[in-house]
Amino acid sequence: MINETSLKIVEEAESECSEIFEKLNKICLYNQNKILDAFRKVNINLSDIASSTGYGNDDRAKGKLGELYATAFGGEAGIVSPLISSGTHALTIALFGILRPGDIMFSVTGKPYDTLIDVIFKEGIGSLKDFKIEYRDVDLKDNDFDIDNIIFKLKELKPKMLYIQRSRGYTTRESLSIEKIERLITEVRKIDTNVIIMVDNCYGEFVELREPCDVGADVMVGSLIKNAGGGIAPTGAYIVGKQKYIEQISSRFIAPGIGLEIGSYAGSYTPFFQGAFLAPHVVLNALKGNILFGKILDKLNIKSFPEFGKMPHDIVRTIEFGDKEKLIEFCRIIQRLSPVDSNVVPYPWDMPGYNDQVIMAAGAFVQGSSIELSADGPIREPFYCYMQGGLTYEHLKIVAIEFVNTFYK
Repeated sequence: MINETSLKIVEEAESECSEIFEKLNKICLYNQNKILDAFRKVNINLSDIASSTGYGNDDRAKGKLGELYATAFGGEAGIVSPLISSGTHALTIALFGILRPGDIMFSVTGKPYDTLIDVIFKEGIGSLKDFKIEYRDVDLKDNDFDIDNIIFKLKELKPKMLYIQRSRGYTTRESLSIEKIERLITEVRKIDTNVIIMVDNCYGEFVELREPCDVGADVMVGSLIKNAGGGIAPTGAYIVGKQKYIEQISSRFIAPGIGLEIGSYAGSYTPFFQGAFLAPHVVLNALKGNILFGKILDKLNIKSFPEFGKMPHDIVRTIEFGDKEKLIEFCRIIQRLSPVDSNVVPYPWDMPGYNDQVIMAAGAFVQGSSIELSADGPIREPFYCYMQGGLTYEHLKIVAIEFVNTFYK
């Protein structure tokens, strides 16, 4: 039963979102046309979606998927595979595919997301550090690139790779717009035409009209159980970019000298193709729900980012609860209003790859899917929660009503 008082508060907030909703609708229409054009240009046929076994020498789907994503995302070539288990896995493959001993990886968005820390630094496990690959970084400045410092370091370090993390991870900074990424790349190319620019694009696909490769990035990486898979892809990730770098990465992904010549998948490829087609609309649903929550939180004097009225640059909303129990309760609301595992009660736990205990609410059809409505946060002050996803806007609205019913006093 929907609480009528809470419904009224939510619908009042909803009415104030109409202007930004219309802007998001236009972005979705553009991106839906873009992905449709990619399907038609690549000429996807039913025979291209067939599964394979064994070595997969005759697996046409993996090649077509790579071509489809490269076409849609502005790259020359792509690797899209259910054999890549996560965004972190894809990023790791790309890093090891491109970097060699003695090279420098230069992050211009500060330290990367928690799950990459061991990939870069931890000794004795086959990390970049173990392979004598150096790492340097520069923090953002006022939620933007510190371009002067980046240019100075670029000249000093002469790094092989310049690395950009588009989304915020477990930080409070804003996610980066394509406009800001384009401006940085323009300035970098005035100084260095050879440095390889790689973007972690997780949570950012189809949020804007353009993607990182459209504005000059050499490689971009993302997960299929976030935006790009449309809530249907059951696993996998993509790597898109310039042909020469995709070839290097494919040698790390499978084996040197073999690249993408082998690799089978006995399951159905249909969810991967269909998910890509649905992704712009599913991202729209998630963004509209995100904006609605932003307005409601604003009304309840609960701080969240991005601020209401600002166009989003990814599907994540950061909520500052300032209280451990409120963070936990919010995650539990999302869990009990999930279509799957609604009877499960989430608790903080020691999750692999993270420095603090983490609580996660994710009653999803695909385990760990971030394009399905979910929320998580590290158990550390000031107790930020990161809410993302939502396959349907109506689901997000229902959760918003329950949130108001619980938190509005």
